[in-house]
Order: sequence, then structure tokens, then C-alpha cells
Amino acid sequence: MTDSSRRRRPGAPGSTRRPRASGASTILATSLAAASTTAAPSVEDLVQALGLEAHVEGGYFRRTYAAEEHPRVQTPAGERYSLTSIFYLLTRESPTGHFHRNRSDIVHYFQLGDPITYYLLHPDGRLETVVMGQDVAAGQRLQLTVPGGIWKASSLGEGPHGYGLISEAVSPGFDYADMTLGDAAKLAEAFPEHAELVRRLAHGDDGKSTQGGR
Repeated sequence: MTDSSRRRRPGAPGSTRRPRASGASTILATSLAAASTTAAPSVEDLVQALGLEAHVEGGYFRRTYAAEEHPRVQTPAGERYSLTSIFYLLTRESPTGHFHRNRSDIVHYFQLGDPITYYLLHPDGRLETVVMGQDVAAGQRLQLTVPGGIWKASSLGEGPHGYGLISEAVSPGFDYADMTLGDAAKLAEAFPEHAELVRRLAHGDDGKSTQGGR
């Protein structure tokens, strides 16, 4: 038998036969096709399914975890869980997470919905802006770590969903005693170069939002 008359093996160079897709590949393709036709949940669906409630910072939240089975952590402000976690939701009706500062480090994870922009005011006056979302090719982030001591605000971007959902992991665990809500006038005085942004995304002197949608 000559080389030219030999039957080509499937997948060999020059072969016209395509290798069969594995069972796992077929299942994955089917799942992705089904997911692409599944309607995104509404704000009402999320609030009900996740058991969310209004947050003092703006938006909605629910604590999903506290490290109750692990030793507590001693901090200058007292004893804390080693870790806590929450869901956090911004909507068109409540699109702003107002400026606030935490003692703990917080890792944010983007879940679904429209992009959310985070504004971080560092102690040296530097403003850092990060967009969290699924379009990583455009520079959006799926994960963001904010160290303790940094003023932070968030704002929902434009999109078809009308909401953005993230998760947060807080270490040492969150305690309201460790959080300071930013006062618009005081923050504008401390960060004069960012006064316009601060007044837009911080609470006013009366404790109410300076931007609609609390």
C-alpha cells in the first residue's frame, strides 16, 4: 500500500473529518445556549430572592456570612468576627453608595447587572476610580480590594438591567461601630480638589442624601 492510498486518520493533517465533541463539551455548549436565552432577574426578584433590605449607605444589602465558628479577632475598637460577607445592590431608584470609611479591609466581587463605578479617596488626597463589571476587555474589574481607612463611594452606571449586584468580604468582620458616614461639607473641606464629587456622592449636614434615590 502506498502512502497516498492509506486512509487518513481522523484529526490528522489534511483530514476532512472533524473530531467528535466530547460529552462535556456538548453539555457546556448546551448550557451556554440556554443561559443566553434566560431572562435576567428584576430588581424585585433579587430583593425578594436574596432577602435584601435598605442600607444606611444607600442601596440594599443582606449579611450572608459571619465566621461564628472561628475565634474572634481583637482590634483597637474591640472584638470582631474574623470575616463577614454581604450582598450589596444598587438600583435606579437607589443608585448611590454614599461616601463612607471602614476600619476593615473589604474585597468586592461583581456578581451581575450593570457596571458600578467606585470612587476611592486616599488619605493623601489621591482619587482612584474603578469600574466594576463584566466587560473585562474594556478594563472593568470583577474584583476590587479597598483597604481600611479609605473613603469610598459607589454609583450605578447606565445599562439595561437597572441594577448592579456585588458581594463583599470584610476582614476583620464588619461592625457599624467601625464605619463612618461621610459628611458632604466636612469631606469637601478635607478634599477641596474633589469637592464637587464629594457633594454629589456624600450625605449632607442633615444626614440626608445630597443625590436623589436613597
